[in-house]
Amino acid sequence: MRAVAVLVLVAACASSAPAATRAAPSFALVADGFDQPVDVTAPASEPGVLYVVEKTGTVRVLDHGVLRPAPFLDLTSEVSTDEEEGLLSIAFDQGYATNRFVYAYYTATDRSIRVVRYTTDGTAVIPASRRELLMIPHAEHANHDGGLLLAPADHRLYAGTGDGGGGNDEDGHSQDLASRLGKLLVLDLNHPARGWRMLALGLRNPWRYTFDRLTGDLIIGDVGQDTWEEVDVVHPSDSLLNMGWPVFEGKARFRDDRTLTSATTLVTPVLVYSHAGGNCAITGGEVYRGAAVPSMKGKYVYGDFCSGTIWTTTLSRGKASSPAKLGTKLPSLSSFGVDATGELYATTLSGGVYRLR
Repeated sequence: MRAVAVLVLVAACASSAPAATRAAPSFALVADGFDQPVDVTAPASEPGVLYVVEKTGTVRVLDHGVLRPAPFLDLTSEVSTDEEEGLLSIAFDQGYATNRFVYAYYTATDRSIRVVRYTTDGTAVIPASRRELLMIPHAEHANHDGGLLLAPADHRLYAGTGDGGGGNDEDGHSQDLASRLGKLLVLDLNHPARGWRMLALGLRNPWRYTFDRLTGDLIIGDVGQDTWEEVDVVHPSDSLLNMGWPVFEGKARFRDDRTLTSATTLVTPVLVYSHAGGNCAITGGEVYRGAAVPSMKGKYVYGDFCSGTIWTTTLSRGKASSPAKLGTKLPSLSSFGVDATGELYATTLSGGVYRLR
């Protein structure tokens, strides 16, 4: 069994320190030794508990700072872990406290994308409860799998898929209404028989996105190609939203031989950043709505996978304030996530779980 080191931080709560002496916000290591963690989350009914998703196929649980010995979910025999593939996220149903439903997004051994619902006994997933909700063939490429599931309070399940991999959207999936690749899909959990609806297209690889708990805005960090990374902000509606890829990369024209799908609403990014300074791929973040770091309230926190740089910005009325760098750098930054009380965490592929303080 792998050794996971759990750190106990003995310090005064940042929110209780006098403003004049309070340290600048940063991410502090709380646990290490995980196997390529790519997601952290928790149901609203379990304060003090953090679920850590490992790309290699397991979900481990930190319960009030103590690592449970047995995994919550083990799909190691069912997932492909080549390049960007693997177990990429889980999402708890809004009614998890009573129905015990949890959803998993992973790349199967045949490289297809799978979204599966399980029932748990409150401690671990019951394997026999498996119900497949979505299967998308992903061809021969082992990248651009998307990977995030969200189940916010609107009783819908959201899944972000990549464009199928390769380069330059070579297979043309992102603007193709007949393909579920390069899309943001939504399933009405009250009426699952109606199937998945397409909310947005023209995405390259929406690795991480979020809903602002206060405003309901959907904020997508979409990974770019050669030059630009982007953040899009939309409010879900009945119109089909178009994020522009591969006609646009960020705000710049990318492929002149491709056209936008008709009868769609083009969304222009609220901010972009270049690959200068070692940047390579955006890791979309979260709007901080916790209580431990009052100075961060309402700020969107995001970062770059390669450089490890973390920025904050304020999103309002379809615009973003000038980004500010956080003091912390976390190379191999794989994800952000929140616990039951809204406190913010980050993970790195090197095995660390960090908390904003």
